[in-house]
Amino acid sequence: MRAGPVYTAESSSASILPWSRERGAARSAQRKERERQKMDGVGSFGAGRAGSTIDPIAFAKQPQTILRVLSWIFSLVVFASIVNEGYVNMGSERLHCVFNKNADACNYGVFVGLVGLMACSFFFLLDYKFSSISSVKDRKKAIMLEIGFSGSWAFLYFVSFCFLANQWSRTTADELPLNQGADAARAAIAFSFFSILTWAGLTVRAVQKYLLGTDMTLFTTEHMDGGAPTQPYPSNSPVGATTETTETYQSPPFTENNAAPTYQVPIY
Repeated sequence: MRAGPVYTAESSSASILPWSRERGAARSAQRKERERQKMDGVGSFGAGRAGSTIDPIAFAKQPQTILRVLSWIFSLVVFASIVNEGYVNMGSERLHCVFNKNADACNYGVFVGLVGLMACSFFFLLDYKFSSISSVKDRKKAIMLEIGFSGSWAFLYFVSFCFLANQWSRTTADELPLNQGADAARAAIAFSFFSILTWAGLTVRAVQKYLLGTDMTLFTTEHMDGGAPTQPYPSNSPVGATTETTETYQSPPFTENNAAPTYQVPIY
């Protein structure tokens, strides 16, 4: 009879090693992709990589920036309308609020408008510098602060709109000789209503950014602590050259020391 093929440990190892190298290369490519995503800050509360260059034009076109600027303008109108023309002098040195002579209405409108004006300026700078915050924890705190404040101010502007509108409906023509302060009162009421919409929109945008950052699996412990990420695959290649890193195996599945003896089919 003819002798069959000879199967040795070396032949088995040679057939396994190419498959192992391909599998190792696939794992390496997946890990490098995950590291690239970490470096780019994917899912980092809607912002890009920390320290990345900010494009002012792209920043100005963002919906959040537009809503922030509108909120700043509306708060300025509410505040300035009441401060400049919200008080009238009716035959005496004492000034009265145009909203049914209720000083609380004017004081509340001034408070909401002034604090909203300053808050818009603060959050505008925070939005512009948000990408420079390297720690994911700090970004989360900033987003939670924005959600809490924007939601609260949308509610306070709703109260302002209802309060001022109610007091203005009770104001008689005799209390405003020559219709003094009427335009300012209407402007404060109207822009209080507009501010409800803009601050509610800012709240929605902040919640969306928060949901984008809930997947913390994209970040390493260095990103969580604010440190610079380390490159797990060092390369000795020159600048500009790209090399494919593969996993190395310290020992093959079968070694020469543990090689099995060679068997041949006996000839009868």
